[in-house]
Formats: sequence, C-alpha cells, structure tokens
Amino acid sequence: MFKSLEFLIGQKVNIEEILQTLVAFGYSRATKVYKEGEFALRGGVLDIYPAHFEIPLRLDINDDTILSIHGFDPVSAKNIDEHRIVLVVPYKTSSQVVFSSEVPINSFVDIQQGDYVVHNHHGIGRFVGIREFDKRPNSLESKTLGQSVEHLVIEYKGGDKLFVPKHDIHLVQKYVSFSKRPARLHKLGSKEWLATRRAVEKKLRLLAAELLRTQALRAQLAGFSFSPDSEWQKEFEAKFPYKETPDQLRATLETKGDMESQRPMDRLICGDVGYGKTEVAMRAAFKAVMDNKQVAILVPTTILAEQHYYNFSKRLDGFPVKVGMLSRFRTKLEQKRIVQETREGKVDIIIGTHRLLSGDVAFKDLGLVIIDEEQRFGVKSKEKLKHFRLLADVMTLTATPIPRTLYMALSGARDMSVISTPPTNRLAVKTQIIDFDEKLIQEALEHELARDGQVFFLHNRVENIDKVAESVRKLVPHARLAVAHGQMSARPLEEIMLKFLKHEVDILVCTTIIESGIDVPCANTLIVNRADRFGLADLHQLRGRVGRLDIQAFAYFIVPKRELQSEISRQRLKAIEKHSDLGAGFHIAFEDLQIRGAGNLLGAQQHGFITSIGFDLYCRLLKESIEHLKKEVKIKHDTT
Repeated sequence: MFKSLEFLIGQKVNIEEILQTLVAFGYSRATKVYKEGEFALRGGVLDIYPAHFEIPLRLDINDDTILSIHGFDPVSAKNIDEHRIVLVVPYKTSSQVVFSSEVPINSFVDIQQGDYVVHNHHGIGRFVGIREFDKRPNSLESKTLGQSVEHLVIEYKGGDKLFVPKHDIHLVQKYVSFSKRPARLHKLGSKEWLATRRAVEKKLRLLAAELLRTQALRAQLAGFSFSPDSEWQKEFEAKFPYKETPDQLRATLETKGDMESQRPMDRLICGDVGYGKTEVAMRAAFKAVMDNKQVAILVPTTILAEQHYYNFSKRLDGFPVKVGMLSRFRTKLEQKRIVQETREGKVDIIIGTHRLLSGDVAFKDLGLVIIDEEQRFGVKSKEKLKHFRLLADVMTLTATPIPRTLYMALSGARDMSVISTPPTNRLAVKTQIIDFDEKLIQEALEHELARDGQVFFLHNRVENIDKVAESVRKLVPHARLAVAHGQMSARPLEEIMLKFLKHEVDILVCTTIIESGIDVPCANTLIVNRADRFGLADLHQLRGRVGRLDIQAFAYFIVPKRELQSEISRQRLKAIEKHSDLGAGFHIAFEDLQIRGAGNLLGAQQHGFITSIGFDLYCRLLKESIEHLKKEVKIKHDTT
C-alpha cells in the first residue's frame, strides 16, 4: 500500500510505475514543471514539483538507477541543492487532503475541514485544520533542517487534540457511515476504540468467509489455462489506432494473467465512460478465440449491441474470426441461424442483449464471458450470469459500479482493474443544472449546430415524446430532427440510429436507449428533460454520451423548481454537478452508495459495524480478513 514515493540515490526504479503512481497521487503531466502538482519526463530526467516543496525536484535516472536528486529553479532550470533521499506525498491543495486514506476509498473522497475522520489507532474525531511544527534534528534530510512539517489536527471527545504528521496521513480516513446521525467521537487514550475495533474484526472474519464462498467454488473447478500471446495477438493489438494509457495496459496484463492461470477469471474492469474498457475486452476476446474458445459479450441495450458488433467486426477485419449478434435488430429467421451457428461453434464471438441468456442459446466451447454494465440487468439475468461464472472466465465492464459491486471490489472480494487515466486531450463535460428555459435551451442547440455538431435531447416519456420533439423543432426549425425510443419497431429504429451515426440527423430526441456505450463523436451537447427522475449512475452514463473527442462538450440537466424536487433528487443533482471532472465515475458510484445507504445492501448488522468504525476502515479490515483467508486457502491447496 503506497503512502508516499521514496527516492534514494542509487535506488533501482521503474519509471513507468512512478508515472502511474504520480497520476494516482493527483499530479498532472506537463511539458515543463512550473507549479506544485506537476511532473515532466524528458529522456532520463524526471522533474516533479511535490506538494509543499518550495522548489521542484530533478531526478537524473540512467539504466533504471537514480544517479542524483536536485532541487532546481523552474525559471532558469539551474540545480540549486542536492538531496540524498526525498519523500513525495500525494498532491493536495490548501483546502483538502487527497490520499493515494491503493487504500479502499481514499481515491474517491477528500477530507475537508470540519469533517469527521477515523484514525486507525485512536478512533473517530473531527478534522479541524493543518498546523506546522519544526522538523526534529534526526531528519534524514539534514540540509533542510529548520523547515517545518505540516500536521493534521484532529479533535477528540473532551477537546483533546491529536497532531498527525504528513508521513502518517495514511492512518487517517474520512468517516463515512451512510447514516444520517452525526458520528460519536471517541476519547483519546480510552480502551473503547480498541474494543470496538476488535469486535468488528471478529465478525468480519465470518463475513469474509461468506463472501469468498463463490470464489472458493470456482477455484475448485479446473479452469482453462489460455496460451501466451500469439503473433496474431500482437498484430491485432498493434492495429489499435490510439496510444494506450498506462491503466489500459495494466488492465490488459492483469486480465491476460488471469486467463493464463488455472483459476477461472472473475475480473471487474472499472473505467469512466470513454476511457478504453472496450479495447481491453477486445484483446481478451481475441486471446480466447486464438485458443479456439468462443466468447459471449452481453450488453444491456439493442443499440449498444449494434455498436459493439460494428466495432468488433471493424477491428477484427483481416483475421479469421466470425462475429455474430443476437438482438431484436435481427429477424427471427436470422436469430435462428445465429443460434444454430453458435451451437455448432461456427460463431467465435457472439454479441447480444439478454437474448443471449435465453434457453435456446448454447455454445460448443465457451471460454470467456464479457458483461457490459452488469447493473443494468435484472434479477433473472443475474442468476443466469452466476451459472456462466462457473463455466468460463468472466470479465465485467463498468463505468459506475453498483454500490454492492463497488463494495465487493473495495473489500477485495472481487479482482478489480481500474482505468483512471483519461485519453489524450480529453476534456471534462461542462455540466449545468437548469430550470426549463426555452431561451437557454435554444442557445445551447444553436451553439452546437453552429459548430456542425449534434445534440441528444433526452425525454424519457414515450407517450408525449413526439410533442416534446415538436417543441424542440420550433426552437431550431432549420435543424434535421428525428425521434428514437425503445417501443419503435426494430427496423425504423435501426435506420434512425444509423442516420444519426452518419450525421444525417442533427438532433436526436430520444429516451434512455442511448444510455450505455453508444459512441457518436460529433454529438457534444446533451439536454436531459426532468433530470430529477433519474438515478445518479444513470445521469453519469447519459453525460458520457458526449465529450468523446477533444471538443468541449456540454450537459444540461433540466429540473423543476427546488420545492418540487425530493431530497434524494437534490442530493443526486448536487453530486452530478459537483463530480463533472474527468474520471468522476468512481466518485459518482461512491456518492450513490452514500445516498442509497448501506443498510439495505449489506444488512442491518453490517450497517451497524460501518457506523461504529466508518466505511473505509470497515473495508480495510474486511480486505485484510479476505486476504488472510485467501492465503490460508492457497497454502492448503499447495500442500495437498
């Protein structure tokens, strides 16, 4: 678990890992380093401007070894002083503390002044600010004696204060309990916190065993070990038209490692909309087909099935791989033929909606199941998916994991790969919560049309969608407008969506059929009518339909007057507006967990434990119990 990056002269380092960690710490890459929170790499020279340093650092690296560490003037670029050892902590601004709380939830929450926090050794207190104290004489950095060190100040019951130096901030997490009641502060030095923690740890060992039951069942099965990458695999991956992000590469390597092992894979790939999860899935699918295994790709909507079919077919062009699709966009005769060919093994990769889970669908040799946005499937579908998990390797893709899935992944009960690095030149979608204002809507539409772009206007009521479309048409009579919703016949709907993809339609008035995965690069304005009626994850998914290129995109969420909104709706809208930056999917999922509460998801007893020690520490302790049990099972397995 990282709490800081330590650099020492003579140390062997992996530059790529350092860059990934700096990004995870909140640092941004730049051409040249001028301000705190930036880093730059030029050949073997790595410049970093660490949090709270007066000047940036320069590391001279040769043959993966640190030769020298200097502070330097960012204007003249001249070296000023030399260091033997330095620690780089996660970047933070003056108003918040950001952690790397590799720990369960610190990637998703910030600590603000006045927040309740949990110290692993002392319990629940209140964060009251930051104070500076002089460094002690035994500091490793002898040349910087006299400088001060920042400490977090935490106030406990009775007014006692704890001063936590910044090198120990990994011991502090924000207190999150999913309860409306304020936290109960502990008293410094009392035995109450220790007793509470031990009681929870004891109960969590039982929960860990329960969560690992399905994993243990899968581990007993003889999984298929896929072969190492073939030459065709390398050729296929080289056809990717973009530069992979470090996170994409890591997720791919972790997935391949799972596939090549004897243990059946069950990996969650978490990445925000447009961050490249599909490419990871494509590479896994190709690897499976190279070993003569079939791949099933399950998606929540007909539109997304069509888009995946198009993208997979395009990428696989030139390779002897047959792709099929099952959805209501195929006639009954076509579906019958595809089902037959899948059963006979003539189809290598089959993409479909819940139709893939029908009783007549069978496989000759299924090796990999890819599930796109599992939270969109119903209870019956999920039961069939459990069956799939016992037959083949499983990969789940999600931008906003449902609370229970997020909780399982954070606690270590599921393997998870995170893609948090945005694609090059990607811009965050500017998000506004607005009243219904015809003039503002007209301006938004005209602005997009003037730059030759396209617009999604979402109205999720089929009974009056045509009336809404007519109102939009009056605002911009010169625009080419079409209507699309899920109750339309398959062929007309397919034709309209194809026209929109070809930019033969300027404004698409639609329902949530466009929610998952659909990628229209020229569509860069989204307007959602009655956004207060949508869930938080739904709003984030919808916002992800725009801003897919390096063009500034806009999302307008139309809501009724504040007094007509429910309290939960106000919380959701506040969260979607607050978390509009790149990579906000995890923040959204975590906010969703806080809004919904954990009681219904995890049971009343677990909710009580979370309230007593906070969700972050709860996940940490559960993760420790799970890892301990995994090691016990592995040792037992290796000795039999």
